[in-house]
Amino acid sequence: MTATVAGVSWGVATDRGTRRQVNEDSFLARFPVFVVADGMGGHESGEVASAYTIEALRGLLDEPTLTPQIVTTHLRRAVARIRSIPTGSGPPPGTTLTGALVVRGPAGPSWLVVNVGDSRTYRLSGGELAQVSIDHSEVAELVARGLLTAEEAARHPHRHVVTRVLGGGGGDDPEPDFFPLDFVAGDRVLVCSDGLTGEVDDAHITEILRTHPDPQDAADHLVAAALVAGGRDNVTVIVVDAPAG
Repeated sequence: MTATVAGVSWGVATDRGTRRQVNEDSFLARFPVFVVADGMGGHESGEVASAYTIEALRGLLDEPTLTPQIVTTHLRRAVARIRSIPTGSGPPPGTTLTGALVVRGPAGPSWLVVNVGDSRTYRLSGGELAQVSIDHSEVAELVARGLLTAEEAARHPHRHVVTRVLGGGGGDDPEPDFFPLDFVAGDRVLVCSDGLTGEVDDAHITEILRTHPDPQDAADHLVAAALVAGGRDNVTVIVVDAPAG
């Protein structure tokens, strides 16, 4: 069901996929915070890591303003909680995190996109889709250095190896990237785990976002497309619409 606050409308959909027993994705879709975390780790600890991260970010709902420094403080609390998860002999749990925050300022609202890992935030503007976040992954770094093409990266055996996470084998201090964006009337923001982008290419994503004006309908169709394509991973999608003006 589409929700609307301050003219901003959004829809969210999630599914564990066809091959996973547990959905290790977690999300928060409540104005002005729209984020997705994709957990990883053995014995369901990834599910706990992503849930702890989203729980920590709920604190942003009580902040009078949202800045990179404030977001990083809440992420640091998330990492501290992730470190408390018992792991036994398994890999240390961790999670990706990506999303878009609506920042209210004297000149009007703007977006603040945050990212750690290979979950993605996109913007559809003027009918054209562009990835805003930058993947923290081995293949993305190879593409950036000109050693792989985007097509080769999509098939590379290490395409799911991330180079930054919250928790995991990383340090106690989170290393998020931030991307400020203008708040343009009619723009649509997509926040998703790699369960979507690993199954559905950008052209198909664009088509769905263009042809389903209701954000909940768009989110449902994106998840359905991922499942039809194989659904090999958990998939979570948030579609957020700026007011049309």
